[in-house]
Amino acid sequence: MTTILHDLEQNAARYAQWRRDFHEHPELGLEEVRTAGIVAQRLRSWGVEVTEHVGRTGVVGVVRGELGPGRTVGLRCDMDALPMTETGSCPYRSKTPGKMHACGHDGHTTMLLAAAEYTAAHRDFHGSVVFIFQPAEEGSGGALEMIKDGLFERFPMDEIYGMHNWTDVAPGTVKGRKGAAMAGSDFFTIRVKGRGAHGSAPQLSADAALAAALITTSLQQIVARNVAPLDSAVVSVTKIHTGSANNIIPETAELGGCTRFFSDETGALLRSRIETVAKAVGASVGCAVDVEFEAIYAVLENVPELTDAMLDAARDVVGADKVSYAQLPQMGSEDFSFFLRHVPGAYVFLGGQAPHGAKNLHNPGYDFDDRVLATGAAIWVTLARKRLAA
Repeated sequence: MTTILHDLEQNAARYAQWRRDFHEHPELGLEEVRTAGIVAQRLRSWGVEVTEHVGRTGVVGVVRGELGPGRTVGLRCDMDALPMTETGSCPYRSKTPGKMHACGHDGHTTMLLAAAEYTAAHRDFHGSVVFIFQPAEEGSGGALEMIKDGLFERFPMDEIYGMHNWTDVAPGTVKGRKGAAMAGSDFFTIRVKGRGAHGSAPQLSADAALAAALITTSLQQIVARNVAPLDSAVVSVTKIHTGSANNIIPETAELGGCTRFFSDETGALLRSRIETVAKAVGASVGCAVDVEFEAIYAVLENVPELTDAMLDAARDVVGADKVSYAQLPQMGSEDFSFFLRHVPGAYVFLGGQAPHGAKNLHNPGYDFDDRVLATGAAIWVTLARKRLAA
């Protein structure tokens, strides 16, 4: 299997060029027109069966093996950037103010393209490989858009896999976790309606600003007093909008925030308690409260035996000493989790530490580590070929 990595490393400079072009031209979720067009054009040039506009801007490529029928394995990457202005010093920094690849999706897209090129040229396997280039992973519902557009009905799969670069582990190392590996997440919006008044006459008001402040602090009791101590959860109020002048007690307020949880039951508990607490606290101030939730990510649940299979493929590429099982789940979230509600699979992390600017993800100085492009592609190829070997 090390031959695959060796072959792919011969094209490392070309892969870096692809990746840096994507980095220079970032596109936000469901706007990935240029990126998707390049992906589709390259796939077609290698003889891959291509379907565009799956989930609006998603692209799906299929490579069929030459050894006859077999299972179908799905490999997925994400293509979207973030609404951030890049501050890094790399010569290929974003050309679009307010948009940048701060999470490595430019690298993910490149790795899957490289894997598709190799797979299309080496079809000595049974079954098929489906290459999924997903839009809008960053909270914009890309996975759900593809599912709604019939991804799994149009391209039936027996199993599906995902991979993300990570910066707190050494380059070329791979970690995975069986079971709950990443948190589910909801966004919530709390709208408060009170009664406005002059700042000199508070007795005439139902103070929405006061209600918003009390709701913010009261929500902190939920994790402390309603979630089991050995469970993990987060409730964060991240924005409060109210008021228009120093001498006007506001009539309305709006709060926004997010939750994190590792089981559907805990997610349901958080939703119930947020609504109950917010409405009760608002009522104590004389305000009416409306609470709205948006499911952004499900809990990412890795199938144990498929996690083993993915890490086994990684060992063939990088060596057993660089592959390990993560003891704790990540509190971050991933909408690949919605795919895993339809098809069994696994999701792992590939270490990389970029040379430019800040190292952590979602940072304006972040840059993907080009040294692991061939490594990631080799893991994809090795995984697919091992799963379709017979």
